Amino acid sequence: MTIIEELRANRDLPDEKLTALLETEEWDSVLFAEADEVRRERYGDAVYIRGLIEFTNYCKNNCYYCGIRAGNQNVRRYRLTKEEILSCCAEGYALGFRTFVLQGGEDPYFTDDRICEIVSAIRAQYPACAITLSIGEKERESYQRYFDAGANRYLLRHETADEAHYRRLHPESMRLQHRKDCLFALKEIGYQVGSGFMVGSPYQTTANLISDLRFLQQLSPDMIGIGPYLTHAETPFAHFENGSFPLTLRLVAVLRLMFPYALIPATTALGTIHPQGRELGLKAGANVVMPNLSPVSVRKLYALYENKICTGDESAQCRSCLEQRVRQAGYRIVTAVGDVKRNGV
Repeated sequence: MTIIEELRANRDLPDEKLTALLETEEWDSVLFAEADEVRRERYGDAVYIRGLIEFTNYCKNNCYYCGIRAGNQNVRRYRLTKEEILSCCAEGYALGFRTFVLQGGEDPYFTDDRICEIVSAIRAQYPACAITLSIGEKERESYQRYFDAGANRYLLRHETADEAHYRRLHPESMRLQHRKDCLFALKEIGYQVGSGFMVGSPYQTTANLISDLRFLQQLSPDMIGIGPYLTHAETPFAHFENGSFPLTLRLVAVLRLMFPYALIPATTALGTIHPQGRELGLKAGANVVMPNLSPVSVRKLYALYENKICTGDESAQCRSCLEQRVRQAGYRIVTAVGDVKRNGV
């Protein structure tokens, strides 16, 4: 049995074999083919679309890798109103979106009351749609309130599961254990939970990546989002190189074989680092794309990293462009909510 056959059969490998797989290019074509076969067994050629609404670029945190960090004084900050968010949803719904992802920095202006008011309004207008939040670390009581208001999915990438590595990426005020606790609390409340990590972030080792995979095995998330680390000039890490595109694809495929049921996006970061990044991500096992529904006037302002793609396109352009790209890659966009298929199709 080859190393890839072993991974597919057992959904796991010992650390030394994972290390060999992640550090070797020679198995890539077979790895990608196996991952694509597994995703087709579960999801066929379906690619699910998520309407991304980046509603605030204010953030109280100062993560060293992020372009909207609190310490960046050169960001033009913005917040969308509830009415603007609902307008984005209306446009997205008309374009066939049935999942809305509200993403933002950890913005103290958006209190629990304000978040619940927004979520409740979306739920009232679109009762059959999924509402996903991606707004960072909160207390369990806050997560419960959002859930009760109608949110049913939550994305919170852990970014790194290794304590020493975490400390090199974040200020002292932030704690890895708290982030992990948040993820397990979200699962206990009943959310479909998404996590993930950056590939090639400063000081990252292969051992760190294996720690990430082991943490995901503990968490068993419904969604797993990864992307290459991309630099931003207004951060302490401006002098570091971008993460590796081939290694990111390799990890997408490994994740598909380890977590056959997972919803795995072909991220915007993949499309930013390589012209066919999202298409190649799909061919490596991803099955979600997330076009931007945010108003064009603010898209360039939500700059976690530099040179992000699709900042000038209208929502309909994003939808049409992605549909064509997905079709050319050999898949098809579907407008269903796209539930996780843990027990097969």
